[in-house]
Amino acid sequence: MNRRLIGAASVLACLVLVGLAVAATNPALLITGYDTTAVEAVDGDTGESLATVDVRVADGVVKQYVGLSATEELPEGEGMLFVHDETAERAYVMRDMAFPLDIVFADANGTVTRIREAEPESRPLTRYEGTGRYVLEVPRGWSDRHGVDSGDRLVIEGSESE
Repeated sequence: MNRRLIGAASVLACLVLVGLAVAATNPALLITGYDTTAVEAVDGDTGESLATVDVRVADGVVKQYVGLSATEELPEGEGMLFVHDETAERAYVMRDMAFPLDIVFADANGTVTRIREAEPESRPLTRYEGTGRYVLEVPRGWSDRHGVDSGDRLVIEGSESE
């Protein structure tokens, strides 16, 4: 009986190790789904609505690490919103990305502090830096097409920036 128990424990330990190795090489497998919400870009001076985008919310370490790298394309009107605990200097990279992005940094009030244009490249660890509590990733050119600039606001449905 002891041999069977030891054998079963060994098999279980091997399965756990294989599972951990697979998750380490592809953390997207750990994500079971995203909450979604809408983000509206509003002119910082006039309060006029500039654009609205439907986003997946990356509000945990694994979701933030994976980001959009497990996404083949990002249609116009869609994006990802990274939600951090506080406003701070942030750096984003284009790890395993298939398409270019605008990376929009916003403080705790939703005020846009910086917009970076990011391209997928052979050196995926180029750092795109900015200050923000919220970081919105949208298809490249979205900010220009809708006139979104630093000083405008992101109004996030259901958050205190609303």
